[in-house]
Amino acid sequence: MKTGAVEYEFLPHEQPLMAGSPATPAHPRRRAAAYVLIGILLSITAGLSNGLLLANLPQIQGALGLTSVQGSWLVTAYAVGNASMAMLVVKLRQQLGMQRTSRFFLLGFVLLAGLQLLSHSYGSELALRTVGGVIAAGFGPLGMFYVMQGLPAKLRISGIVIYIGLTQVALPLARWISPALLFNGEIQNLYAFEFGLALLSLGSVAVLRLPPGITEDVFERLDFLTFGLLTAGLTLLCTVLAQGRIVWWTTEWLGHATAGAVLFTGTALLIEHYRASPLLNTRWLGTRDILRVVLAAMTLRVLLSEQAFGATGLMAAVGMGGDQLFAYHGVLTACTLAGVLASLVLLKNGDLTRPVVIAVAIIAVAAFADASASNLTRPANLFLTQGAIAFAAALFLGPTLLTGLVHAIAKGPAHLVTFSAIFSMSQTIGGLLGPAFLGTYQILRQRVHLQDLVNSVMLTDPQVALRVQQLGGAYAKVVADPVQRQALGVRLLGQQLTRESNVAAFNDVFFLIGVLATLALVLIGGAWLSNRVRGIDPLAEPMAVIQKLVAGKK
Repeated sequence: MKTGAVEYEFLPHEQPLMAGSPATPAHPRRRAAAYVLIGILLSITAGLSNGLLLANLPQIQGALGLTSVQGSWLVTAYAVGNASMAMLVVKLRQQLGMQRTSRFFLLGFVLLAGLQLLSHSYGSELALRTVGGVIAAGFGPLGMFYVMQGLPAKLRISGIVIYIGLTQVALPLARWISPALLFNGEIQNLYAFEFGLALLSLGSVAVLRLPPGITEDVFERLDFLTFGLLTAGLTLLCTVLAQGRIVWWTTEWLGHATAGAVLFTGTALLIEHYRASPLLNTRWLGTRDILRVVLAAMTLRVLLSEQAFGATGLMAAVGMGGDQLFAYHGVLTACTLAGVLASLVLLKNGDLTRPVVIAVAIIAVAAFADASASNLTRPANLFLTQGAIAFAAALFLGPTLLTGLVHAIAKGPAHLVTFSAIFSMSQTIGGLLGPAFLGTYQILRQRVHLQDLVNSVMLTDPQVALRVQQLGGAYAKVVADPVQRQALGVRLLGQQLTRESNVAAFNDVFFLIGVLATLALVLIGGAWLSNRVRGIDPLAEPMAVIQKLVAGKK
């Protein structure tokens, strides 16, 4: 193994955990605090790079004159770039070292943010979002290493939970601050804000660098073939999930894309299965413990779409948006932070499954409570339930990620590459699968409810006729013709029926999420309770290995 350009002598307990990670010497309190603060800045900045896109997609579409299909491509491009890079970023750090890798990605982030200020076309925006996903995957974990660097040895593993929790805060935070950033209706304000964060991150890292680590030659030629095949397969799959409910699932090219995704992904996994030193260890991925972690992470990501898609869609259906949701998103941000703190508290007892069980139970209760919404529902009515779901989101993700990392690190560095890639892909696919599945269900249920409402409304009904007359009467001062006023009244009644059918359909979505969360609670909670009764701790042995490694004990 080789070290960086400058030789450092560290004590045995200060040596890097593995190639690609920094050394962990003791730091004075002020320097340790600075490491933690920089780590928080980097973690939130990485999350905001996607959060600001999701929070302001309608405004970006409007500014660039895009259709909903074109706008969804921006989200897809970022997701594909981010998930694809996750397959290589661990090996890049191991090959090039933490310092060189972090400088490359941070400089790239600054350059990208600067180019976005000059971007005024759909093509350039699409390319920049793709590169943005790649860069965020590269420098995002840097925040985790900075937080861990500032924590004492016995708490160092908590840095992983803090990092992943702060990335969760990014989306509600982005929605909360966006009205202030768009005070003139200019999306350039968003790009200027991102550019400022990029410069601040680069400057902070330049002032206080991580200790050096060690590097190894880890890349093989077949790694790049696997990377290319998996990227192609992931791109096609993400495209299908993002575009399916917009262009509808029966569109012919979606079938071709699905077939291509299966072909490319299957070929890549087949190659990896028979390699001596695979990029993705398929045999380890097929073990029960890892499958359980990945499926749980993906399932919970789908369930959390109740907030990202369901509650947001309901508010849009009843005409709420922008400044009217300012307090609502502030509540979600605060509850997400509370979830991060609760996750850290629960981490002390070493039971990583308990927070997941609690989170699923909270989602189930909150989803069932939301299923009684009406056209009079306003943001304040959702503070409790959606705040609880935001709390649950931050509560589960850190322990879930940590569970997989515990198994991976205990097995060796090669397994860490595999888990990092699969976990990132599971979050990307789950994040797209949730809105795709729930959005399709909502559209189908809205059509059913609308048909039922239309069938129950007869213009010969005196109450309906009176309602049409009242709606048309609003135009009495500008439309003198009673026939035209009646036509306008009928149109307005149709809009109200559409709104009511949308609200009813979102209630169906909430109820479905409640049912799915209950099933997940039975499965996850049942296995956890069974292990508790029998006195079995599946993570006891790998957790002991990790605690020794992180604490620097040989």
